[in-house]
Amino acid sequence: MAPAAKGGTVGAAGSACPLPVAFDVAAEWQPKKVEPVGDPDLAELNELLKQGPFTMACEIDAKPAGRIGFLRVWTGGGGAGAGQGGGAAPRAALESFVTADDDAPSSAVYRDVRVGADGAVSATEVTYVVTSALLGERKPVRALAVATPRGPVVLELGGMDGEEHTAMLPAWELAKRSLTAAGG
Repeated sequence: MAPAAKGGTVGAAGSACPLPVAFDVAAEWQPKKVEPVGDPDLAELNELLKQGPFTMACEIDAKPAGRIGFLRVWTGGGGAGAGQGGGAAPRAALESFVTADDDAPSSAVYRDVRVGADGAVSATEVTYVVTSALLGERKPVRALAVATPRGPVVLELGGMDGEEHTAMLPAWELAKRSLTAAGG
């Protein structure tokens, strides 16, 4: 599958989302740094920013490009699938992310992959299915984990339904092919 046209880059210092990784985002997709809710009366909303040992750090919205979905970036401490040098084993980190999904993940298929320019970065990718609490329908999800010195990072592609998910795969491929483990 051909990647989407590049619209910008996230991850580097000074970008919309400084991260432990950097990658290209599709044209018209809008990245936004995710911040915890500061209002004590709404503090319970911060739980939506957690999935297992991971915290959502960036949300890249596909709506400006005519799609209903997001590419989300989650960061975790070294305890998420603990590995050497503050990083984590990508598969263990990804398994902890998937099993913490509240939408009852099933049919998970994991595979070790190489991403980035010339396959420079080791990663684990998973495809699985969740049942949307909102729609009551099953839909596909993709996620990818890489180890960084600042802990594991998970990229997650989720759309409103299977059709949206499939339409957003070129943006997923762009992120995978351009990923570097040296963000901001």
